[in-house]
Amino acid sequence: MSRALRLVAPAKVNWTLEVLRIRPDGYHELRSVLQTVDLCDRLTLTDASSADVVLDVTGPAGDTLAGNPTERNLAYRAAVALRARVRTVRGVRIALEKHVPVAAGLGGGSSDAAAVLRGLNVLWGLRRPREALLEVAAEIGSDPPFFVVGGTAAVRGRGDAVDALPDAVAPPILLATPPAGERGEKTATMFAALSPADFSDGEVSAGLREAVVAGRRIADGELNNVFERVTPILQPETALAMEALRAQGWSPHLAGAGPSFFLLLDHGAADDGLLARVRSLGFEPRVVRALTREEALRVEGA
Repeated sequence: MSRALRLVAPAKVNWTLEVLRIRPDGYHELRSVLQTVDLCDRLTLTDASSADVVLDVTGPAGDTLAGNPTERNLAYRAAVALRARVRTVRGVRIALEKHVPVAAGLGGGSSDAAAVLRGLNVLWGLRRPREALLEVAAEIGSDPPFFVVGGTAAVRGRGDAVDALPDAVAPPILLATPPAGERGEKTATMFAALSPADFSDGEVSAGLREAVVAGRRIADGELNNVFERVTPILQPETALAMEALRAQGWSPHLAGAGPSFFLLLDHGAADDGLLARVRSLGFEPRVVRALTREEALRVEGA
């Protein structure tokens, strides 16, 4: 019988997201503190008798990917990239059960890629250190390296330099995501809309990093996302919903490059009135919690 491993690929939120400048290589120099949460895709990796990489996508968020070429899927690309790096001819069957909304600012595809790298490192008996997996993850994109580390982490560079932090002390989180038809690949557009007036020195991220290390509870006043400066222009539905909630005393924060956003539930729960209000604004609410690094990186069947 073929060996199989099961992993989760968690979504993320950015506690902070700052841009310092445009680098000589054209990328933006980032400072960010990120957090995995318990909205997760689920992956099963099964040893294949052939050298093929086979990807099967199912799940409630899987329909969004229907018709997309397999070669563009980040989970598939991760398997191919790792196989090339280690020069093996082994194959794998990847069963990907999608629960993280696609193109929602939650990093689902990047998390899938990192889960494949971590899983194949075990399934194929590679025993590569985390630093080696980070190198492969950086070839795939700017977000996969964070998901190789998981939990709470500080990110530098274009996203490829990741510093593991202690697990953050955080309240429950309400994620608000627009319908699939109102989402799209907007990250590059959001970056292009930023001007030097939006750049900062990374002080907010440095301060939150200190708070996490000190064990202080995550608080609204310490969070910041540079993309909120351009959200009214490029994602007006998100901006209007966030403003409506601010008028009711809430402090919404953009999730990544949007169009999702999140609220900290300092009282521990979202009442029916808040959930109904978020739905009335055209967003689907989900209450999630911060995942520890151990939870985010768990591999079953190892």
